[in-house]
Parts: sequence; structure tokens; C-alpha cells
Amino acid sequence: MTAASATLTAPAVLYPPLEPFRTGVLETGDGHSVYWELCGNPKGKPAVFLHGGPGAGCSPEHRRLFDPERYCVLLFDQRGCGRSRPSASLENNTTWDLVADIERLRTLLGVERWLVFGGSWGSALALAYAQAHPARVSALIVRGIFALRRAELLWYYQEGASWLFPDLWEEFVKPIPQAERGDLIAAYRKRLVGTNRAAQLAAARAWSLWEGQTITLLPDPSFTAQHGDDAFALAFARIENHYFVHAGWLEEGQLIRDAHKLAGIPGVIVQGRYDVATPAKTAWDLHRAWPEAEFHMIDNAGHAFNEPGILRQLIAATDRFAG
Repeated sequence: MTAASATLTAPAVLYPPLEPFRTGVLETGDGHSVYWELCGNPKGKPAVFLHGGPGAGCSPEHRRLFDPERYCVLLFDQRGCGRSRPSASLENNTTWDLVADIERLRTLLGVERWLVFGGSWGSALALAYAQAHPARVSALIVRGIFALRRAELLWYYQEGASWLFPDLWEEFVKPIPQAERGDLIAAYRKRLVGTNRAAQLAAARAWSLWEGQTITLLPDPSFTAQHGDDAFALAFARIENHYFVHAGWLEEGQLIRDAHKLAGIPGVIVQGRYDVATPAKTAWDLHRAWPEAEFHMIDNAGHAFNEPGILRQLIAATDRFAG
């Protein structure tokens, strides 16, 4: 199913602000303390929200994607970011560590099956989790599809998106000497794990701001402010770069190749037509590999979850699956 413009005039409204009714910390046993929270109705439909980055953490707005009367939603800050500790840690921080954390949290809460919702990097993590544990997924909502394929990484961090944002790209490459620009991900790695604190922070801010300034169709100062914060930028850049250097500990094309494992899981794919961070080809490839899922291409949107057309389809999906 493709729906690009049929509902462009409908309002896109988040549910009202709410606070968690329960919070906790998952001690992983290998050096991480993972913050988690439950929101909504304790007796509602179980759901888990997987944030982007990796390394971005959850925000209060993410709680508002679900009807609080009908959902019991788990949100957690993935290893090394947000309220989880130690901040910006790369040790024992892989895709499969996070998949294991999701299962630990499900077991801790006594949930048999739950709706899984992920956007951007969260879509990759959602696909990895659902393909590893399909019996635990009652429905799957993914947005801004990212599969960590080599071409996707090169598009955003080597050449491709640079042609659309040459002014911002100039700032992105500024911390890297000309001689090292043939592999920018590797060059950033050297600085983000290095001992020169000033160089580390400069690299982290440049990496983080590149994303914060290119994820919306039109400029949004709130993303620039968030991504320019030193603490946020350090965790975000270090963890993202760490995952990308290692291709997410996935085989090339694995998440699309193994989409057949999602058979029988109700799903929704939402993608912005002008998404520069995770271009629409990946969402289209997933749609072709998983045709049972509804597919919505939003013609007037970029990457961010709160762009009106994207938000409208996400709320519609969570509302539908709540029933």
C-alpha cells in the first residue's frame, strides 16, 4: 500500500504531555546501567519505543506518540546515551547487546508480546530485534528506514548528501585534514576515541550538527540546539561512529535480506520522500522485501519524526494497533 498525499490536510497532533508512572535502571552485568521508563496505562497494550542515533536517547515527545489510555509504553535510553551510564561508553555496546537489553526488559516487565516502534537507527534496531524474536512482536512500526548498508553510510558521510548541503558539508569536513578525507568515518573515529579532548569535542560537535541540520525538510533551530550541546554531541557522535565503523555488526544487506522473517507480523513503514539522512531507496527496498506491511511515502517531508506528514501516519498507526 502506498499513501503519499491522501491525508495531507488532516491534523497531526501528539498526545498531551505525560510523565512516567514507573522508572528503573537495568544493570546489564557488563558495565552498563540502562535507564527505562513506563508511560500510559499500566493495563494498556504493551509497546516499546526504540530511539534513533544510535546515541540520541529518548525525549518527552516520544512518550506522546501513543494514546496514554490504551498503551503501556516502555522507553529506554540505549547504552551510553541519555540517562544511561556510563555516558558515551563504547564498551560492550553493539546492536546485539541492545537486542539482548530489549529482551531483558521485556522479561523484567512480564510482557509476552509487544508492539515495536523504531525510527531512523531505531528502525534498524527494531528490524534486528523483530527478525531475531518474531514471536515477541505483536506489530511493527518503522520510520525513516536505515539498514546500515555500506552505500547508505557512504551517501551520508562520504559523498551524496554533501551535494545537497554543500555549505553544511564544509563545516562537517572542517575538523578533518584534506589528506584524511578519503574515509571520513575512519578519520572521525580517530578523533572521537582519541585523548585530545579539544579535538574530540570539535569532532563530536561537527558530526552531530551535520545530522541535526539536515534531518528536516526545512531548517529547524531546535534540532540545531540539541545537536550542538557538548554532552549530547559527544555521546551521539562517538556511539554513531562506533556503530558505523563496525557496520552495526550486521552482514551487508542483512536487515533487508532477512525481512522474510517478519512474515505474519502486522507492520507499517513510513518514509519521507526528501529524507537525506536515510534516503527513500532503503524504505522502498524494505517495502519490496516485506510487502505485507503498509507503506507510506510522505511527499512533503524529510527525516524527522515530527514533520507533519510523518507524524500523522505514525499516530494513525499507533492508534490503529491500539485496538
